Amino acid sequence: MTLRKEDALIGFIGTGVMGKGMAANLMKAGYKVSVYNRTKAKAQELIEKGAIWKDTIAELAREANVIITMIGYPNDVREAYLGANGIIANARPGSYLIDMTTSSPKLAKEIYEAAKAKNLNALDAPVSGGDVGAREGTLSIMVGGDAQAFEAVKPIFEAMGKNIVLQGGAGAGQYTKMCNQIAIASNMMGVCEAIAYAIKAGLDPNVVLKSIGSGAAGSWSLNNLVPRMLAGNFEPGFYIKHFIKDMKIALESAKEMGLKTPGLELALSLYEELARRGEEDSGTQALFKYYID
Repeated sequence: MTLRKEDALIGFIGTGVMGKGMAANLMKAGYKVSVYNRTKAKAQELIEKGAIWKDTIAELAREANVIITMIGYPNDVREAYLGANGIIANARPGSYLIDMTTSSPKLAKEIYEAAKAKNLNALDAPVSGGDVGAREGTLSIMVGGDAQAFEAVKPIFEAMGKNIVLQGGAGAGQYTKMCNQIAIASNMMGVCEAIAYAIKAGLDPNVVLKSIGSGAAGSWSLNNLVPRMLAGNFEPGFYIKHFIKDMKIALESAKEMGLKTPGLELALSLYEELARRGEEDSGTQALFKYYID
């Protein structure tokens, strides 16, 4: 049974690069939204648009019946959900808990079980599409959890994304996002090498993009991030430090399954080198600097 819009009281935790756009789209769709972020200034734009500020996660959890998180790292997710002053300890029975952070599949299962014991409905629902997708409401949303809970909050997902798929039980959303990140990791190396090669060959990379962007080599990264690279725009649509976090989660999970991922290992090593150079707060397209510096 779908949760009616007028009955949904959404609490959104994490109003950074991605979360801000996602919460704004929920408000645009007519949902009542309260917000919490460790740095209040990052939520100010949403507050000015009508979001209600909450001083703590516990306060937000007590008053909302749909709680969405879009935060940084698995340890942040663990504290937000499982901590003494966290979501599960304070949420009202029957509430829906939706973690849209890219996090550990193992942790997603742990949160699901802890939530179930408190009569709470937990879904893991990481996203892909970057800052543009978050802002325009076109994210791809990969969901793990119970079908009944998924159907209840699907209209909420539809306010933030266009490609929304229930992948399976708890943790399935995070496993799917790891597939996404593994594909991107090697693709980003290929994209950067191709454009660096074009420049070295004396070609105009913008003209090269017109040919290869619509062919077999075409990809989201090629068509959306190469223009930023060529413009010298390395602002984060997605932070390098967060991509490193994702790749480490994927690598750990792959090793648990006995799967070899040499492309992922190489991509991680290149991004870690960039982080050592002080690029951890740059966007993932800054990998281009590795090839042209």
